[in-house]
Amino acid sequence: MLRESERVGDAEAASIALRGMALAAWELGDLGLADELLTRAVRRAVDVPVRAAQAAMSQVPFRALLGDPEGALALADKVEADLDRLDRHRLDVQRAVPLVLLGRHMEAVERCTTAFPALGDDPRCHAGGLLSRGLAYVFLERFGEAAADFTRSAEIARSSGFTHLAMLAEGNLPFAAARRGDIPAAFASYQAAEHSLVGYPERLAAMRVDFAQALVEARLPNEARALLEQAVPVLAASNAQVALSDARLLLAQVELLTGDPYQAQQTAQTAHTELLTQGRARWAPLATEIILRARLAQSDPPHLVSADLLTDLYACSDELATTGWLTQADSLRLQAGRTAKHLKDRAAATTQLSRLLTPRTRPIVRHHAQAVLHHLNGDDTAAMASVEAGIATFLETISPTSAQGIDHPMIMGAAEIRAHAIRGAEQLASFGLELALSRGTGQGVLAWAERWRAVVRGDFTGDAPPIGPTRLVEFVRHEDDLFAVVAQHDNCELHKIGSYSDITEATIRIRYQLRRRNLRDTEPSTGHGNGHGTEPGTEPGGTEPGAEYSTGRDTETSTELETGPGIGRGTGPGTESIPEAELAALDALLIRSLRLNPGPITIVPTGSLHTLPWPLLPSLRGRPVSIHSHAGGLPAAHKSDTLVIAVAGPELEYAQDEVQRVVKTHKNATAIPAAKKSVIEALESAGVLHIAAHGMFSPRSPMLSNITLDDGPLMAYELLRANRMPPVVVLSACEAGMAHAPMDGVAWGLAGAFLERGTRCVIAGVVPVRDEEALILMDRFHELLASGHPPAEALAKATHETNVPGFACFGSGN
Repeated sequence: MLRESERVGDAEAASIALRGMALAAWELGDLGLADELLTRAVRRAVDVPVRAAQAAMSQVPFRALLGDPEGALALADKVEADLDRLDRHRLDVQRAVPLVLLGRHMEAVERCTTAFPALGDDPRCHAGGLLSRGLAYVFLERFGEAAADFTRSAEIARSSGFTHLAMLAEGNLPFAAARRGDIPAAFASYQAAEHSLVGYPERLAAMRVDFAQALVEARLPNEARALLEQAVPVLAASNAQVALSDARLLLAQVELLTGDPYQAQQTAQTAHTELLTQGRARWAPLATEIILRARLAQSDPPHLVSADLLTDLYACSDELATTGWLTQADSLRLQAGRTAKHLKDRAAATTQLSRLLTPRTRPIVRHHAQAVLHHLNGDDTAAMASVEAGIATFLETISPTSAQGIDHPMIMGAAEIRAHAIRGAEQLASFGLELALSRGTGQGVLAWAERWRAVVRGDFTGDAPPIGPTRLVEFVRHEDDLFAVVAQHDNCELHKIGSYSDITEATIRIRYQLRRRNLRDTEPSTGHGNGHGTEPGTEPGGTEPGAEYSTGRDTETSTELETGPGIGRGTGPGTESIPEAELAALDALLIRSLRLNPGPITIVPTGSLHTLPWPLLPSLRGRPVSIHSHAGGLPAAHKSDTLVIAVAGPELEYAQDEVQRVVKTHKNATAIPAAKKSVIEALESAGVLHIAAHGMFSPRSPMLSNITLDDGPLMAYELLRANRMPPVVVLSACEAGMAHAPMDGVAWGLAGAFLERGTRCVIAGVVPVRDEEALILMDRFHELLASGHPPAEALAKATHETNVPGFACFGSGN
């Protein structure tokens, strides 16, 4: 049609043809080509105003999505007068796209809602309008209406043959679910959308970016990074320049959040160049901010921060404010002021921090700046009062009633404002901890360490958490200094341990030696560990060998172990080949130096210490030990006559024997099928749930860790949907106790997912153990549990009597 209209000089027909081609290009996911074709359509119809206006009307959303939402609205205003009544309603639907991008969400909703009755039989416009209104509803936190709009949009689009539009709508369901804090629904929707997007790699990549953004706000940066690392290469290959630079910007932020400042700096520099090339100068300061924060993170020790870097921090803060990124500007200025204080540049610190003492500044940042200024002036009493005032203001702003029906505290309130507020509260609580450390009182440090952890996990009650255990060791760190707070018999003492980075390196060496110990075992594997280590990964949307650790029992040989970082099997009874020298050295630093009284103990690790196999430390062998992410839990109340439910997973030689012995040991016990539905139902009634099964821990995406059942894996994120959890859960599998702690206060993984939803105590493997040894250990453990011993004590006694190490007690086991 285009060639024929060009041949005969029919400008109107040529414009119509170009507009149709543009819509087809959009259906194929090529926004740039669509915009180019519509520009040509407008030019060809210069003498036919209505056709030029229609082409420009179609160009409005593309112009917005290509990075110029203000220009898109100006274009809509320019052509409105040349459109008839019906097209003006269509234009209102098109306006919704730039309105959402500009944050004018209620206006977008009103435009679409008013237009719908007049659209008549126009499925493309109706479906597109529902999609835009759904997005606006997400940002307004009207999540039920958002989901309904996305679902209806997909139905209309699919029934009318607009496949790409349907995929856009379906791809926003996981985004909406994550924003409302429903991580189980978000992952389930994501996996469903992935299947429907096979063959549309660019759209799949765009959906991954959207989902990753929601996961960042939901405090799951590792999962977000895994998604973005898959999305960015696809967007680059498809030449989706605007989406690519946005994805790189988000990836740089996530790399920084996950402790990779060097890579964050490289990614942000690339994004900065791309943004300027695209003419998106307003977004470039966001990339600059990440570059500077990454440079700051790489300044080790901190006193080596250069004067040039400090000057750049001030300049970027000003540029962020000038370009409208006020929240980011205040946050970076606070960081700049604190850095200047650290470098003893009193004048610069005072100047930068004083600029934050305005009514416009968010209260959490304003109080933080005031606290630092008080500290700078030597008045720590006033500084602590400002910290307290800031936390109190935060608690008034972020309360359970503002959660819009979200029932999971850790990920409550996923909207940007709450995400920024929570991050600000973490930083303020961290400064409170810093002040407490400078005072040197154990009680003060413990109170602020727990306050920090409470904010992280979303405990917004404001109450000081009760300390249940008689003997508590809570580890805290400030920069590279590691401290331990020891609370026992009404005494609370602060101990300086040493270099956190040195202890982290020792922990890594111990775990590596434990793995190498298993590599040397060449007999056919019957252990709880994975015998081949390169099991296909289950990171979102792809398979990545070596990305996970199997936590189940295996019956393969170990000849493939060298090809990946998987966990091997044990080497026989006892502690043969355990790296005793390394363990003894860490034990001397972390435990023996603390002069602990005998008896049960609760350990609250920090950072990488969550991965240390604590029960293998010489001073803790045979002692009831509970490992928890915070000290605020009450002791588990286990009753010997509680209902015990046991599950034997597939393809395990001794699993059935283990389950039968568990059932025989307890007075009120039963075995159930290893089916997902049965296990989920058991969560509602069991007092003790025992699972002997294969599993997989995913260190890069701990919410994708899973337990293998007969009908497929039970994912860690699915556990967050449970209304009730058994008080005691036993995961009879190697490394099911492994956790990733992105911040103090939470520890994600299989054990962590149970604990976050209400389980009081999880018994799980932390190192490889042979299948037959686990049978012996679990048999004795359940005998002791049935006779009334608390879980931690039962595990300690069973481990000592059977000489089978490798399991730990997580949560409140005393």
